[in-house]
Amino acid sequence: MSELRVEELSAATIVAVNNLSLRPGQEQFLAPVSYGIAATVVNPQTSWQRVVLDGDEVVGFVSASFDADTPEEHFRSVLWRINVDADDQRRGVGSFAVQALIEEARARGVDHVNVIYEAGEDGPEAFFRRVGFQPVGETEYSEVIAQIRVDG
Repeated sequence: MSELRVEELSAATIVAVNNLSLRPGQEQFLAPVSYGIAATVVNPQTSWQRVVLDGDEVVGFVSASFDADTPEEHFRSVLWRINVDADDQRRGVGSFAVQALIEEARARGVDHVNVIYEAGEDGPEAFFRRVGFQPVGETEYSEVIAQIRVDG
């Protein structure tokens, strides 16, 4: 693995993001990437979208939102999606992306980041717990709300 880095999503990387592959069973827990990318068009001031590159290759995508004016607290600082290409999973790419998100939250003066996900055997819960998210509640649709603290 080369040195990982994050860059803002761009016209040069969007096709690669849309072509990230998933492991069998993961598709049921993740909406198409294009849904997440659309958030930038709708809310460019609050949306934070980055690609994770290994050398020149796009190996991951992370999308979050920072919106202090959102009425529901768990949406004010939220990780909406994280995709790591199937061939690059379990190499630290996802953990790297979460750390980049935490750095962004810290720079914005935010003290925590939430993530909302569906529980399930092949779902993302084990990953989120491994990188430090802890369940703090549930949505009205029985999705898990988990949170990671951002230390000053």
